[in-house]
Parts: sequence; C-alpha cells; structure tokens
Amino acid sequence: MLRSICLVASTAVFTQSAWADVPKVVTDIAPIHGLASMVMGDLGAPSMMIEPGTSPHSNAMRPSVAAALQDADVVFWVGEELSPWLHDPIETLGETAQHVALLDLDASRRLASRDIESFSSQEDDHGHDDHGHDDHDHDNHGHDDHAEEGHDHDHSGTDPHAWLDPQNAQTWVTHIAEVLAERAPENADTYKANAASAVQQIETAVENAQERLSAFQDRPFIVFHDAYQYFETRFGLKASGALSLSDAVPPSPSHVAEIQTRIRETGIVCVFSEPQYSDGLVQTVIDGTEARSVELDPLGVALEPGASFYPDLINDMATRFETCLQ
Repeated sequence: MLRSICLVASTAVFTQSAWADVPKVVTDIAPIHGLASMVMGDLGAPSMMIEPGTSPHSNAMRPSVAAALQDADVVFWVGEELSPWLHDPIETLGETAQHVALLDLDASRRLASRDIESFSSQEDDHGHDDHGHDDHDHDNHGHDDHAEEGHDHDHSGTDPHAWLDPQNAQTWVTHIAEVLAERAPENADTYKANAASAVQQIETAVENAQERLSAFQDRPFIVFHDAYQYFETRFGLKASGALSLSDAVPPSPSHVAEIQTRIRETGIVCVFSEPQYSDGLVQTVIDGTEARSVELDPLGVALEPGASFYPDLINDMATRFETCLQ
C-alpha cells in the first residue's frame, strides 16, 4: 500500500512538474493558435488574442488578452503586416516574453500584395519560388508608412495572409517546436514529435485538396477581398478580381460596375462572400448572371479551435472552392 501511495505521489509530482515547465504561449489568430496547439499537444494550450469572428487587421485589446500577454513566455503571431495594431501591446504588455513574427522567418514564403484593379490584365504569377521569398520583401520587415497611417494592412508590400500556404504552416510548426524546445528542454522530444506529426497531417490535407481542386484550375472566380493569393498559388487557382481593396475599404461604384461587366463577359462562375461581412454587395454583382455565391473564410470562423484546426481549415477551403467552381 505504501509503495502504491508513493508511486501515485511520484506520478502526481512528475505531472505537475511537466505542466509547470510548459511555456505560456499566446497567439494572434485562430490558424496560428491551431498550429501552436498541434505542437503543444497534451502538454498545454495556447491563448488566442483575436477571436475568429473579428478582423485581425484592426481590433481592440480585451482585458483577458492583456492579462495573457502580461503572463506570456512566448508570443507567436503572423506579424505587423497583418496586425500593425498589435505591435505596441505585444512590446509593452508582453515585454518579458519572446516574440516570434512568423512571417519574418527566412524560410517563410512571402508574396507581394496584388493590385485588385488590374487582376484581369496581370500575367500569371504562379512562378514564385515555392521555397523562398521575393527580393522586394522585408527590406523594412513590414514597418512601412502605410501601416503607420492606421490602415488595415499594407497593400503595397507583402501580402500578410501567408498562413493559407500550407508550406508556410509546415515551416511554422517546425519553428514553433524549436522555440518551445529551447524554453522547455525536458519536453523537447514531445514538441518535435508533435511537429513532425503536424507536418504529416498538413501534408495529408494538402494532398486531399490538390486532388479535389485540380479540375478547377481554369475556372474564373471573384473573391470578396484579396486574402487568398497563397492558397491560389499553392493549388493552381487564380482569382479574376476582388470586390474590395481590403476588408474595410468599400469598392467604388465604378469598380463594382467593372466587376459586373467582367462576370458577364468572361464567364466567371463564382463570387465568394465572407462571413464577417454582409453579402449584399456579392448579391448585387451576381444579379442577372449565372454566377453563384459561396461563403469563403480565411480565418475558419465555423471551425473548432485546437489541434485539428489547421488541417480542417485547408479541407474546408477546398470544399468551398469545389462547391462554388464545379
């Protein structure tokens, strides 16, 4: 009996010690929260600063988020290109934490923001280096005048929606594991094993999406705002235009008219809406055409946060493209 009590007590102490040594992790958006959750596994759970139903480009800091930042050991976020408003809170409230801007990693694939007004006249730019980044990227690491003026995010520099390239997600889970392993060496093997499993789970989702989307690479479509370039280039798709320059800048009447004309004259089959915004504009531009509308969400509002989130997001995106383009 005494031996059994000692064994239980020893196990309890070990479990408490393992949990006590797990770094407190804070992430910005649900996709990054999902990647961190895959790496942390049963050892712990990260906090999330930006709820899926809100825009990451402009937001207000909730008291619970401020408290999590103050207590954080590590902050993983996309970077200032996506959420310039987060820079100051992370620097001040999370001043003792390690800050990791994932888009700034040398191995991250970065694409230039597109000019939505000229989608139809652009040359096919699918030839970006899959394993590197463009020469113009990160000379200033995202600290640009456009962002400082309080706009949502920079549309003249790097496209910040880089989590929609699964190759970036695989790079990021590996890096997240390395960071956490350095901070908690006793759990290093677990983090690295979890990251290896995450890479494979993402690869499985990619293979499934590629099989489902390969038949639709020549189908033209319109997006609500230009958030899907990384997903398009990874899976051989290409938007023919976007309704809005960003999710907070309404399109001009002339641009709406141009999109309507493009739908009628070029055989566009789908116009995607987004759950955070009214689909009234989408219904206006498809009225009187044969184009259909399907909701597309780069942040996964309808998905359950956690370790299955990112593969679920890729599968969900593939389903929505397949539904709208078939």
